[in-house]
Amino acid sequence: MTDNTSPAPSVFVHPTADVEEGAQVGDGTKVWHLAHVRSSAKVGAGCVIGRNVYVDANVTVGDRVKIQNNVSVYQGVTLEDEVFVGPSAVFTNDFRPRAQNPDWTITPTVVRRGASIGANATLVCGVEIGEYAMIAAGSVVTRDVAPYQLVVGNPARPRGWVDEKGEVISRDVATPPQRD
Repeated sequence: MTDNTSPAPSVFVHPTADVEEGAQVGDGTKVWHLAHVRSSAKVGAGCVIGRNVYVDANVTVGDRVKIQNNVSVYQGVTLEDEVFVGPSAVFTNDFRPRAQNPDWTITPTVVRRGASIGANATLVCGVEIGEYAMIAAGSVVTRDVAPYQLVVGNPARPRGWVDEKGEVISRDVATPPQRD
């Protein structure tokens, strides 16, 4: 990763984007129109940060992550390497939101390596999304999702298992397939 005070030549930041001083942005990353990366955020190498994406303070985004348009990644969210976040997906970080709460604390959310989050999905804070899991578009995730698990609906429920390419390999929701 490169400190934004001296970005690597291979980092592209669109003229309308705001990458605050102190943000770390990795080699080969592209930050597109109207995106905003806060000063203490860490964005890995080879990422794509889409139009109107907000990466909050203290957020960690791994390498080769793709965050599509209109996504806000708030404090407390960690996206590991090779995560895909579809357009207009929603992360929360406050389990009991109030406009005024002096006792507010961040509730963390972790999205493990290779997981995919579909367009307009909502992840309620405090969940862990397992590696290579697949969250269907429009789903509302209120519980942890196992590695390679496919979840669908509101609330999101298991509907099968996927492989590393995202192909459904089993619809037996109770028994994950054996892995080599």
